[in-house]
Amino acid sequence: MGLNDKVVISAALTGVAANREQCKWIPYTPGEIAEEALRAYNAGAAIAHIHGREYDGTPSWRVEIFREVMQEVKKRCPIIINFSTGAVGVDRDTRIGHIRELRPEIAALNMGTMNYAKYSPKRRNFVFSLVFQNPFDDIMFFLDTMNRSGVKPECECFDLGHVESILPLMDMGLLKNFQVSLVMGVTGGMGATARNLAHVSGVVPTGAAWQVIGISQEQWLLVGTALALGGNIRVGLEDNFYLSPGRMAEGNGPLVEKAARMARDIGREPATVAEARTILKLSEAGERTGEAE
Repeated sequence: MGLNDKVVISAALTGVAANREQCKWIPYTPGEIAEEALRAYNAGAAIAHIHGREYDGTPSWRVEIFREVMQEVKKRCPIIINFSTGAVGVDRDTRIGHIRELRPEIAALNMGTMNYAKYSPKRRNFVFSLVFQNPFDDIMFFLDTMNRSGVKPECECFDLGHVESILPLMDMGLLKNFQVSLVMGVTGGMGATARNLAHVSGVVPTGAAWQVIGISQEQWLLVGTALALGGNIRVGLEDNFYLSPGRMAEGNGPLVEKAARMARDIGREPATVAEARTILKLSEAGERTGEAE
């Protein structure tokens, strides 16, 4: 089986919004996050997407927390580390500080400002509603830091316009070696439908690897669609708690296991870490500088 038949599976381990009242398997501490990374790796994930949390579970952007997470993950497995830079109400220097200091192989880069909300049809009201600000000036600031640090940007696109915003940054020479994540199912962004994914994946610049990120239980429909279209996939407790309606996953491992099984069912094999580095054009870990020991 060639690399074209392989699928890179990412596991979004913890996020910042979910808590243990909603799902008791959400990891908080660096050690807990690292254990979830190990479970995801053993199930077939090549990448761990990670947000920082304080020990009590509240969101954290402290470099010390991310350093401890990186160290704990590396003690347990060779999974590729992808750190988030997403935040609301946090200054841009704080949002990028851990990328500058720790230089993970990949860092998430949000590609546009948007209304970011969760709507409850049952309540006929918003559960929350906020503005997720990512102006071009901030995007360029983040890109400059990532480029100087040798970190591959993962362009997180919540709408078609976010994908098309990649083009001027490519023309400016700021975006060269990057990957694209198509985030679907957030109120204010693209709806989580197969038709939307088929269209927007065709807008991704030629030669760039892409993956789908499906929010809530529509994730599985989008995973199946992405697999059929030749894309990569992301699962994990940050995005969706459920293996099927009413059946909550007991951690990230079972979600990755299901995704890997779906891939194999249509003749695609989960990529190993080494294969993922080749597919995504990442440097080998041993050749990179600046990583935490």
